[in-house]
Amino acid sequence: MLDWQLQEAKNRFSEVVKLARDDGPQTVTVHGQRAAVVLSARDYDALKTPEMPFTEFLLLDAVSSPPWPDDVVDTINDRSRDTGRDVDF
Repeated sequence: MLDWQLQEAKNRFSEVVKLARDDGPQTVTVHGQRAAVVLSARDYDALKTPEMPFTEFLLLDAVSSPPWPDDVVDTINDRSRDTGRDVDF
């Protein structure tokens, strides 16, 4: 990802857009601080439209949902079954 000063990005906007399309996101800075990121339409669409809406994912039943990755399953199985200590109130 390249950093462009605002004035240079304005003067060479066509190049910024071409690089965003071909090489990936381009950062525009103002006074040395990140101010904006120029994305290709393809990258923007990928961010805007997930493969499946989160609400739909939550409504899936166990049969039709994708399997959990092994590292997640191993973490769940390795958890302590200790429920903590009893506290009198």
